[in-house]
Amino acid sequence: MELKGLVAVITGGASGIGETVAKELAADGVKISIGDISQESIDRVVAEIKAAGGEATGFVCNVTDEDQVAGLMDHTIKEFGQINVMFPSAGIIKDSLLLSTDRETGKVKNKMSLDAFRQVIDVNLTGTFLSIREAAARMVDNNFAGIIFTVSSVNRVGVAGQMNYSSTKAAAAVMPNVVCSEFHRRNIRNIRCVGIAPGFVATPMVKGMNQKALDAILATIPIGRLVEPAEIADLVKFCIKNEAMHGVTVDINGGLRHGN
Repeated sequence: MELKGLVAVITGGASGIGETVAKELAADGVKISIGDISQESIDRVVAEIKAAGGEATGFVCNVTDEDQVAGLMDHTIKEFGQINVMFPSAGIIKDSLLLSTDRETGKVKNKMSLDAFRQVIDVNLTGTFLSIREAAARMVDNNFAGIIFTVSSVNRVGVAGQMNYSSTKAAAAVMPNVVCSEFHRRNIRNIRCVGIAPGFVATPMVKGMNQKALDAILATIPIGRLVEPAEIADLVKFCIKNEAMHGVTVDINGGLRHGN
């Protein structure tokens, strides 16, 4: 599958990994439709893509809202005529221990709040489900060939303080298997599904961490540095172009687990 002329929908595309993927794909001739919650950020990224010679549009979208996600897909088809790539990059983190105990008494003093659990589940899991469902429905109905991504994480194996986040990323890792199996049973051959699972990526948020905490993270990464967002974009491009990639989740983490 050649990149030039394809149409990609990217949620969370106005910041972080999503923004880099959007710009890198646009540089190779992919038409970009960005869904994000910030109109100001959408306008900035769309303007920057256009200034670099690419094609882009944007649509304010809360990925937890079924109607807004459907609206993003319909807007994309209205603007560009098709959908070939779905990249659901919208996600949040609200870390907290399941139980925090008092050092002296050993008794529970704090618990992960239901709100913190639900918010992460709603954005990371429900948002991914709605995004890939609505994109896939339109791709199937209109015979748009392409690929659907999920965005997992190295932390899908389970990390202390991330009962909510790790659960969503474990779910995102298994989704390509489910989609691949269901599409096979329905004889849908022209739409693939691949998950990518980054480790610590050099986004502005991560690079802006406390230096001591960042140094501790870097000490666990065998390649000795953060994964660059452009490296994530390169993997996305590879998966789009290589039609043998289907029903799998691919790690891109610099060997993180082997150094931990």
